[in-house]
Amino acid sequence: MPTTLADFYAAYAQLTGLPAAALQPPDVQQAVGHFNVFDVKELHARYGPKPPMPYDRRAYYKISLIQGRSRAEYADKLIDIEQGLLFAAPQVPYHWLPLTDEPAGYFCLFTPEFLLPARSGVVLEELPLFRPGGCPVLVLPDTQVARVQTIFAQMREEICSGYAYKYDLLRTYVLELIHLGQKLQPAPAQSSLLNAAGRVTALFAELLERQFPVLPGQPLRLRTAKDYADQLAVHVNHLNKVLKETTGHSTTALLNERLAQEAKLLLRRHRWSVADVSDALGFTDPAHFSHFFKRQTTLTPLAFRQAR
Repeated sequence: MPTTLADFYAAYAQLTGLPAAALQPPDVQQAVGHFNVFDVKELHARYGPKPPMPYDRRAYYKISLIQGRSRAEYADKLIDIEQGLLFAAPQVPYHWLPLTDEPAGYFCLFTPEFLLPARSGVVLEELPLFRPGGCPVLVLPDTQVARVQTIFAQMREEICSGYAYKYDLLRTYVLELIHLGQKLQPAPAQSSLLNAAGRVTALFAELLERQFPVLPGQPLRLRTAKDYADQLAVHVNHLNKVLKETTGHSTTALLNERLAQEAKLLLRRHRWSVADVSDALGFTDPAHFSHFFKRQTTLTPLAFRQAR
């Protein structure tokens, strides 16, 4: 299951024996959703080293200003960071590891309800920053560091204020960070027109992501290219042709790549057995899954787990 806000607060509370509420805003009953903001250096001074961050999904969004050597780890890549912005979304599992004894920076976290489209004008899961396979870590130019620090400092000041409309103002600060990140993203090679092929590709990608996360005893509902074609009401050959045109990969290749990514995540949860992972991903038996995983990654599931 994804890490929840309760898990986040409980992890810090265990360090000091203080109640989890000690970390939360003075008015926890926010109008819509939940928001909080932290100074990393202050947290470190107050609580000591940060609790180990599990490699997992979170049930909330998080935007971090990272200052100092650290590493972000995703299913298929490692990103070393000296100074940058990290955007984390509920649908993207990751792990962040500080590589210095005195980490610095800020981070804010908020639930999806905090930035409902009706209140913010944006649909978070549609933004490239928060999409699976997007660019969640952005190098921050020196010219932008002071600006971002100021935004976070204003958040810190505002959340402790008695201003009646402070959460509306905090949403404005969050949106400023998001738009800054959008502008810092690498420009696409070419504009993508939402034509018929683009719509089918977008629907396929959305349908694929909806299958995850998986749970033991609840295998994937859609498993083959034909399953997806039937769900989208198109012929499987047409779906394959469209995806080849728009992504350069066949339907089966895209499914296998996403299954391998999910398998890596599940194998990193040490309480999951290989048989559990195999069953959850819809394989007929663990041997079949092991053959698939080795074909995708060159490692057996056990070798992959032991390599960490």
